[in-house]
Amino acid sequence: MHRIKTIIMGAAGRDFHNFNTVYRDNERYEVVAFTATQIPNIDGRKYPASLAGRLYPKGIPIVAELQLESLIRKHKVEEVVFAYSDVRYNYVMSRSSIANACGAHFKLLGAQPTMIQSTKPVISVCAVRTGSGKSQTSRRVAHLLQQHGLKVAAIRHPMPYGDLEKQKVQRYGSLADLKKHKCTIEEMEEYEPHIVEGIIIYAGVDYGAILEQAQAEADVILWDGGNNDMPFYKPDLAIVVADPLRVGNELSYYPAEANLRMADIVIINKIDSADPKAVDQLRANIRTVNAKAVVVDAASPIFIDHPERLTGKRALVVEDGPTLTHGEMKIGAGVVAAQKYGASELVDPRPYTVRSITETYKKYPGIGMLLPAMGYGTEQVKDLEATINKVPCDVVVIGTPIDLNRIVKIKKPTVRVTYQLQEIGTPNLEQLVGQFVKKFVKK
Repeated sequence: MHRIKTIIMGAAGRDFHNFNTVYRDNERYEVVAFTATQIPNIDGRKYPASLAGRLYPKGIPIVAELQLESLIRKHKVEEVVFAYSDVRYNYVMSRSSIANACGAHFKLLGAQPTMIQSTKPVISVCAVRTGSGKSQTSRRVAHLLQQHGLKVAAIRHPMPYGDLEKQKVQRYGSLADLKKHKCTIEEMEEYEPHIVEGIIIYAGVDYGAILEQAQAEADVILWDGGNNDMPFYKPDLAIVVADPLRVGNELSYYPAEANLRMADIVIINKIDSADPKAVDQLRANIRTVNAKAVVVDAASPIFIDHPERLTGKRALVVEDGPTLTHGEMKIGAGVVAAQKYGASELVDPRPYTVRSITETYKKYPGIGMLLPAMGYGTEQVKDLEATINKVPCDVVVIGTPIDLNRIVKIKKPTVRVTYQLQEIGTPNLEQLVGQFVKKFVKK
């Protein structure tokens, strides 16, 4: 039997999930390689045989996406599967052009064939872009479910940047588990807020095995999506967060529009900081592709400790890494806080970066004067620390979901900025989650 030679393009997330749900043990296909991009240092590994299944006793190589064209020609690849997210439509079609020019078909898998069915009710929280406010929305939904006396297991979009075999199924029930699993800064930013609010959180590589374990101990599964990807599980209620600060992206990024079309509830976040005309345009854009979704208006008000440290001071603003890099945000909570409390200026960190942080700015030149909290490994955390301490500023504004003081030694005074989702008027999530519980949760 002829097996279709296939490459799966990814970024250590959706690519592995697509393989596990569609290609593993499927004799119609021979996956010759995964390619990797977006995240530093994830190529040069193998998807291990223990996860790849019986057809791949030697595992599957993971190589840099830059090698795509040569890989297609070398292996006579017939199909290229695109399997990562938060990218412009023209970016996707550029990759399609590479594949097509080399003679390969270019493929995007449908949402439903890659969604696993749970035995427990599922709420998915996704977004149209990284940095839209999905994480605080997930925490809000989890809190509301807890108020109904339900045990929630949040399952987070994958971030398997270490040993893939060890990361097959990861359960986080305490802050000690963050150290146990050697979490990166990005992982801690997503997991820690759930943990401190008493929510069990799962992540890893094999989302079938993860679901089996999670649904054994929870009343409701909460899919905490990342990187504006589609849900890995079939939701009974699909919530999607949209961002008026990047209006238009919901119709021009992959798979933002797919998420928007599948949504039962669309949250227009950041209404407090967006131009009212942009909010109106976003509302109209939503209705062009999804006339049935319930639209919820919301804000993300900031909370800050030691605001007096900002007034009249030169401030270095550190924001969430992925939000600034492939999320392409130009302003975050740290900037809002610095402006609100009268910082004299924002200090540009770019002249003071070192090693991997310098490389991040080369790859994402649009970041501008903000410092992304990059920390995908021990060396990058050291580079982040060195960069922060080199910048000639009076105060460091920490606009990340976790307190960086726990991770790096900052030699300047710091202020911490946090934010929570706050619905405006009705309909609101309290009402909508209550309807979900009444309909889907058996007591």
